[in-house]
Amino acid sequence: MTDVVTGANGYIGNVLVKELLKRGRKVRAIVRNTSNLKSLENLENSDLEIFTGDISDIKSLCNAFTDADAVYHLAGKISLMPGDRHEIYNVNYLCTKNVIQACKECNVKRLIYTSTIHALIEPPSDKIINEEIPYCVSNNKSIYDRSKALASVEVLKATQDGLDAVIVNPTGVIGPYDFQISALTKTFIDFSKKRLKLAIEGAYDFVDVRDVAIGHILAYKKGKTGENYILSGERIKVSQLMKMLEESTGIKAPKHYLPVNFAKFIASFMPIYYKITKIKPYFTKYSVDILLSNSCISHEKATKELGYKPRPVKDSVKDAIIWLKEIGYI
Repeated sequence: MTDVVTGANGYIGNVLVKELLKRGRKVRAIVRNTSNLKSLENLENSDLEIFTGDISDIKSLCNAFTDADAVYHLAGKISLMPGDRHEIYNVNYLCTKNVIQACKECNVKRLIYTSTIHALIEPPSDKIINEEIPYCVSNNKSIYDRSKALASVEVLKATQDGLDAVIVNPTGVIGPYDFQISALTKTFIDFSKKRLKLAIEGAYDFVDVRDVAIGHILAYKKGKTGENYILSGERIKVSQLMKMLEESTGIKAPKHYLPVNFAKFIASFMPIYYKITKIKPYFTKYSVDILLSNSCISHEKATKELGYKPRPVKDSVKDAIIWLKEIGYI
């Protein structure tokens, strides 16, 4: 039997592949024919099969899911910039429906779907976010969040029709092995090169990518069918994160911080900046909204039922800097 990972070359995906291989599992890593496979290089292991497929094609998925014990569906489209609404909806929602159908047709033992904390309805700031909060399928703030909410609901519906599936909801992923260089990792790089002169006030919950990958495996082993598990880490302020970077690099943290409301105003012009320069901005309206959002998030359920134990964020920051140095990014 084989574990199948869609989006295997992505941030969480490549770490999950490595964690599965370490546990002696056979892994079929689904990637597109245009995918950059740098994150899966040097994994010389007879238990790893690189499978070129397409989650928009059910036949392709069925070929990949043959004899699968578990399917970890991580493939998705993330964008902090406007203009990708149609593709985000198709990839995150419609293609997840394809994955569900292929799992049914191939009699996959269990599907583990990677959702997001932002697929849930955001409660008032004085309320802890946990698994009792429903998905927000009417989210008008972000097509990404709404598409993941819609997909999550489809997975839950499928469990009522007999599919064994579990959902995990990570928060802000942080740490090493981010080969595709997310906005947060780019911030780490720019900080290390003394390019970051100011930051934004705010706070968020960050979790180590390795703990998220392990959380997926725990969800497969111990998760209850039709349940979702929040994979959060630690809520920290941006100023605290900057201090952690200072400790890890020896470079002084920024002295100036933009108030979030002022940053939100500036962010409204970022799409124009991006269109002209083709350079992704440090922050967008969506990313500023995240720093303003309720980030009081509990992983008590995952800890109690799965044995999930995330490490301190300061360790993730330190390891991210070490890794970035090792591969020559800083």
